[in-house]
Amino acid sequence: MYTVIGATKSRALRVLWTLEELGEPYTHIAAGARTDEARTYNPLGKIPALVDGDAVLTDSVAIMTYLADKHGKLTAPAGTIARAHQDAMTLWLVDEFDAILWAAAKHSFVLPEERRVPAVKDALKFEFERSAAVLSDRLEGPFLMGDDITLPDILACHCLNWAVGAKFPRTDDKLFAYAKALRDRPAFQAASAK
Repeated sequence: MYTVIGATKSRALRVLWTLEELGEPYTHIAAGARTDEARTYNPLGKIPALVDGDAVLTDSVAIMTYLADKHGKLTAPAGTIARAHQDAMTLWLVDEFDAILWAAAKHSFVLPEERRVPAVKDALKFEFERSAAVLSDRLEGPFLMGDDITLPDILACHCLNWAVGAKFPRTDDKLFAYAKALRDRPAFQAASAK
Protein backbone atom coordinates (compact mmCIF):
# COMPACT_ATOMS: atom_id res chain seq x y z
CA MET A 1 0.00 0.00 0.00
CA TYR A 2 1.19 3.49 -0.83
CA THR A 3 1.55 6.36 1.62
CA VAL A 4 1.04 9.92 0.40
CA ILE A 5 2.55 12.73 2.45
CA GLY A 6 1.16 16.22 1.95
CA ALA A 7 -1.76 18.46 2.80
CA THR A 8 -4.72 18.17 0.44
CA LYS A 9 -4.59 21.89 -0.34
CA SER A 10 -1.24 21.44 -2.08
CA ARG A 11 0.18 19.58 -5.06
CA ALA A 12 -0.39 16.42 -3.01
CA LEU A 13 -4.01 16.55 -4.25
CA ARG A 14 -2.70 15.56 -7.69
CA VAL A 15 -1.20 12.38 -6.27
CA LEU A 16 -4.27 11.56 -4.18
CA TRP A 17 -6.52 12.11 -7.20
CA THR A 18 -4.28 9.92 -9.38
CA LEU A 19 -4.48 7.09 -6.85
CA GLU A 20 -8.25 7.46 -6.63
CA GLU A 21 -8.57 7.31 -10.44
CA LEU A 22 -6.34 4.22 -10.45
CA GLY A 23 -8.37 2.60 -7.67
CA GLU A 24 -5.22 1.88 -5.68
CA PRO A 25 -5.28 1.80 -1.86
CA TYR A 26 -3.18 4.29 0.09
CA THR A 27 -2.80 5.98 3.41
CA HIS A 28 -2.57 9.73 3.71
CA ILE A 29 -0.45 11.81 6.06
CA ALA A 30 -1.68 15.40 5.75
CA ALA A 31 1.65 17.04 6.58
CA GLY A 32 2.17 20.67 5.64
CA ALA A 33 5.18 21.91 3.70
CA ARG A 34 8.39 22.46 5.65
CA THR A 35 7.03 20.73 8.76
CA ASP A 36 9.11 18.23 10.72
CA GLU A 37 6.80 15.48 9.49
CA ALA A 38 7.34 16.47 5.86
CA ARG A 39 11.11 16.60 6.43
CA THR A 40 10.96 12.97 7.54
CA TYR A 41 10.25 12.09 3.90
CA ASN A 42 12.00 14.95 2.10
CA PRO A 43 14.92 16.77 3.77
CA LEU A 44 13.75 20.02 2.13
CA GLY A 45 10.30 19.61 3.66
CA LYS A 46 8.65 19.79 0.25
CA ILE A 47 5.39 18.00 -0.39
CA PRO A 48 4.11 15.74 -1.76
CA ALA A 49 6.08 12.59 -1.20
CA LEU A 50 5.03 9.04 -1.95
CA VAL A 51 6.27 6.01 -0.06
CA ASP A 52 6.23 2.76 -2.03
CA GLY A 53 7.92 0.03 -0.02
CA ASP A 54 11.40 1.28 0.82
CA ALA A 55 11.35 3.98 -1.86
CA VAL A 56 10.39 7.60 -1.24
CA LEU A 57 9.48 9.57 -4.35
CA THR A 58 9.07 13.34 -4.58
CA ASP A 59 7.64 15.86 -7.06
CA SER A 60 3.95 15.54 -7.88
CA VAL A 61 4.35 15.10 -11.65
CA ALA A 62 7.09 12.49 -11.25
CA ILE A 63 4.94 10.59 -8.75
CA MET A 64 1.87 10.75 -10.99
CA THR A 65 3.90 9.50 -13.96
CA TYR A 66 5.39 6.65 -11.92
CA LEU A 67 1.96 5.54 -10.71
CA ALA A 68 0.36 5.73 -14.15
CA ASP A 69 3.22 3.80 -15.76
CA LYS A 70 3.26 1.20 -12.99
CA HIS A 71 -0.48 0.54 -13.22
CA GLY A 72 -0.88 1.09 -16.98
CA LYS A 73 -3.70 3.62 -16.67
CA LEU A 74 -4.13 7.39 -17.14
CA THR A 75 -1.29 7.40 -19.65
CA ALA A 76 -0.25 6.36 -23.11
CA PRO A 77 2.41 3.63 -23.11
CA ALA A 78 6.02 4.79 -22.83
CA GLY A 79 7.88 4.87 -26.13
CA THR A 80 4.81 5.66 -28.24
CA ILE A 81 4.02 8.77 -30.26
CA ALA A 82 0.88 9.19 -28.15
CA ARG A 83 3.08 9.27 -25.04
CA ALA A 84 5.39 11.84 -26.60
CA HIS A 85 2.35 14.07 -27.26
CA GLN A 86 1.13 13.48 -23.70
CA ASP A 87 4.55 14.29 -22.23
CA ALA A 88 4.71 17.45 -24.35
CA MET A 89 1.34 18.54 -22.94
CA THR A 90 2.44 17.72 -19.38
CA LEU A 91 5.65 19.70 -19.71
CA TRP A 92 3.79 22.61 -21.32
CA LEU A 93 1.39 22.67 -18.37
CA VAL A 94 4.30 22.62 -15.92
CA ASP A 95 5.90 25.58 -17.72
CA GLU A 96 2.82 27.61 -18.61
CA PHE A 97 0.50 26.96 -15.66
CA ASP A 98 2.23 25.43 -12.66
CA ALA A 99 5.38 27.57 -12.79
CA ILE A 100 3.35 30.77 -13.15
CA LEU A 101 1.11 29.89 -10.21
CA TRP A 102 4.09 28.87 -8.09
CA ALA A 103 5.84 32.17 -8.84
CA ALA A 104 2.70 34.04 -7.74
CA ALA A 105 2.53 31.97 -4.55
CA LYS A 106 6.17 32.69 -3.76
CA HIS A 107 5.55 36.42 -4.05
CA SER A 108 2.35 36.16 -1.99
CA PHE A 109 3.34 34.07 1.03
CA VAL A 110 6.27 31.68 0.45
CA LEU A 111 9.25 34.04 0.25
CA PRO A 112 10.28 36.15 3.23
CA GLU A 113 8.27 39.36 3.11
CA GLU A 114 11.29 41.51 2.30
CA ARG A 115 11.99 39.35 -0.79
CA ARG A 116 8.46 39.47 -2.24
CA VAL A 117 7.68 41.59 -5.27
CA PRO A 118 3.87 41.84 -5.27
CA ALA A 119 3.83 43.83 -8.53
CA VAL A 120 5.06 40.77 -10.44
CA LYS A 121 1.68 39.12 -9.94
CA ASP A 122 0.03 41.33 -12.58
CA ALA A 123 2.49 40.07 -15.20
CA LEU A 124 1.97 36.49 -14.02
CA LYS A 125 -1.81 36.86 -14.34
CA PHE A 126 -1.33 38.14 -17.89
CA GLU A 127 0.87 35.15 -18.75
CA PHE A 128 -1.64 32.74 -17.22
CA GLU A 129 -4.54 34.29 -19.19
CA ARG A 130 -2.56 33.93 -22.41
CA SER A 131 -1.73 30.29 -21.62
CA ALA A 132 -5.34 29.54 -20.64
CA ALA A 133 -6.48 30.81 -24.05
CA VAL A 134 -3.98 28.50 -25.75
CA LEU A 135 -5.14 25.55 -23.66
CA SER A 136 -8.76 26.29 -24.49
CA ASP A 137 -7.91 26.27 -28.20
CA ARG A 138 -6.09 22.93 -27.79
CA LEU A 139 -9.00 21.29 -25.94
CA GLU A 140 -10.88 19.44 -28.68
CA GLY A 141 -12.59 16.62 -26.80
CA PRO A 142 -13.76 15.83 -23.33
CA PHE A 143 -10.12 15.48 -22.24
CA LEU A 144 -6.84 17.02 -23.36
CA MET A 145 -5.50 13.87 -25.00
CA GLY A 146 -8.79 12.59 -26.43
CA ASP A 147 -11.63 10.50 -25.09
CA ASP A 148 -10.00 9.27 -21.86
CA ILE A 149 -8.68 11.09 -18.80
CA THR A 150 -4.89 11.19 -18.57
CA LEU A 151 -2.33 12.79 -16.28
CA PRO A 152 -2.39 16.13 -18.12
CA ASP A 153 -6.08 16.48 -17.22
CA ILE A 154 -5.34 16.03 -13.52
CA LEU A 155 -2.49 18.53 -13.74
CA ALA A 156 -4.50 21.08 -15.75
CA CYS A 157 -7.54 20.88 -13.48
CA HIS A 158 -5.41 21.23 -10.36
CA CYS A 159 -3.78 24.33 -11.81
CA LEU A 160 -7.12 25.81 -12.93
CA ASN A 161 -8.45 25.31 -9.40
CA TRP A 162 -5.27 26.83 -7.94
CA ALA A 163 -5.72 29.85 -10.20
CA VAL A 164 -9.20 30.44 -8.79
CA GLY A 165 -7.84 30.26 -5.24
CA ALA A 166 -5.05 32.66 -6.18
CA LYS A 167 -7.63 35.13 -7.54
CA PHE A 168 -6.38 34.90 -11.11
CA PRO A 169 -8.83 36.00 -13.83
CA ARG A 170 -11.59 33.52 -14.66
CA THR A 171 -10.95 31.36 -17.71
CA ASP A 172 -13.30 31.19 -20.69
CA ASP A 173 -16.49 29.14 -20.48
CA LYS A 174 -14.95 26.17 -22.31
CA LEU A 175 -12.13 25.72 -19.77
CA PHE A 176 -14.47 26.50 -16.89
CA ALA A 177 -16.83 23.68 -17.99
CA TYR A 178 -13.88 21.32 -18.57
CA ALA A 179 -12.54 21.89 -15.05
CA LYS A 180 -16.02 21.57 -13.53
CA ALA A 181 -16.56 18.21 -15.25
CA LEU A 182 -13.24 16.99 -13.86
CA ARG A 183 -14.10 18.22 -10.35
CA ASP A 184 -17.39 16.30 -10.58
CA ARG A 185 -15.56 12.99 -11.01
CA PRO A 186 -15.91 10.66 -8.00
CA ALA A 187 -12.12 10.25 -7.81
CA PHE A 188 -11.61 14.01 -7.50
CA GLN A 189 -14.35 14.24 -4.88
CA ALA A 190 -12.79 11.41 -2.85
CA ALA A 191 -9.29 12.92 -3.03
CA SER A 192 -10.55 16.39 -2.11
CA ALA A 193 -12.33 15.02 0.96
CA LYS A 194 -9.06 13.85 2.55
